[in-house]
Amino acid sequence: MQYMCLIYNAEDNGPQPGTDEFGPYMQSYVDFTQEVQDAGVMVGGNALQPVATSTTVSVRGGKSEVVDGPFAETKEQLGGYYILDCKDLDEALHYAAKIPDAQYGRIEVRPVMIFD
Repeated sequence: MQYMCLIYNAEDNGPQPGTDEFGPYMQSYVDFTQEVQDAGVMVGGNALQPVATSTTVSVRGGKSEVVDGPFAETKEQLGGYYILDCKDLDEALHYAAKIPDAQYGRIEVRPVMIFD
């Protein structure tokens, strides 16, 4: 079963670019990605551009509304994701706990509904 691990964190939380901690932090993502690839569970994943680059679209009464920014004004924003093909939720949670931002933010794990 596929699970999407949604990575939520405040953009200013955790190691920041230009600090001594940032290099090891990014390396931990490289290491995690390699681990799930080696385990054969990685389907895909990417980081997202900063929240300031987002645009939200909604349609009300047949009219499109477009606003700059994310859907919700919250402290933690969606920063990236992994899609993992795991045998069960327990395995997906095991890997989610290893995602580096689990130490600073939250990882939401949701089953993927696949339409064939």
